[in-house]
Amino acid sequence: MKLTLLFTAAAISATAFTPVLASDYPNRPIEIIVPAPAGGGTDNVARMLNQYLEQELGQPAAVLNVAGGGGAIGVNQLARSRADGYTLLSTWNSPITTVPHMQRVQYSYETLTPIISTSQSAYTLCVSPDFPAENAEELLAELQANPGQYTYGNDGVGGTMRLAAERIFDAFDITARPIPFGGAGETLQNFLGGHVDIYGGSITPVLPYVEDDQAKCLLVTSADDNEALPQASGLAALGHPELETVLWRMMLGPEGMDEARADVVADAVARAVEDPEFQDFLTAQGETLNLVRGEELRERLRLETQAIGETLESLGLKQH
Repeated sequence: MKLTLLFTAAAISATAFTPVLASDYPNRPIEIIVPAPAGGGTDNVARMLNQYLEQELGQPAAVLNVAGGGGAIGVNQLARSRADGYTLLSTWNSPITTVPHMQRVQYSYETLTPIISTSQSAYTLCVSPDFPAENAEELLAELQANPGQYTYGNDGVGGTMRLAAERIFDAFDITARPIPFGGAGETLQNFLGGHVDIYGGSITPVLPYVEDDQAKCLLVTSADDNEALPQASGLAALGHPELETVLWRMMLGPEGMDEARADVVADAVARAVEDPEFQDFLTAQGETLNLVRGEELRERLRLETQAIGETLESLGLKQH
């Protein structure tokens, strides 16, 4: 919650030119924008992290869900916020590295303040129990042998999951028909209902159905295997680690945020994620810690933005 403080004109004038030391920050509640609906993977991880972050910062940190536009509405709201460190963003990568290629936004990776990334997770491709494949190699061989026959649910035109799948399919000369949905939850329901042949989405929503033998996940889009899905192979095992496309999470600030304050938040996050309960939570979600901060984080954003742009262009989907 934002606090509105009333000052006299003289007080405003006096404080406007007085720098606030990082040691004084934060001294009031922080608002953290999550550019996704409540209850999804990004929201769940942000709220879990928040419990520990509040303890480290010594101030309340309220989560504000601002969904829409593939995350762009929430990020635009951050971009318009004061760069005082009291409005932050907890997001996944797609709104920053993909969406600006697809629609006009008021930000880019260059104009936001990189604070720290926290965790990452592969996407996965899953099929029904009776699908004629038991591992990643057999899945890809079946798709190769039947071009255009199989459908795969995904997160929509320009969505990161679709781009992850298309990068793999292109390398293995596969043609499968993409069916766009509003997110992993909607994709999962259509997969379970038999409306698409392959589930393409994040790991967390499908895990209960893997455990109940209603789905078998055979491929993850990370270079490494994922221990949450023992039947699935990573791309390194298939000889293509360079095709890795993962969902990863981070905290960012508005343009011009004080570097010392960004460091305060980054240090607090780095301490917060050391909590064993938080790490157990990530493992249960199929996620792993991935701490990258400051300019190194900006460089990661730059490289992914460039790679995604090239993929979108090759698919004829790049609009900006």
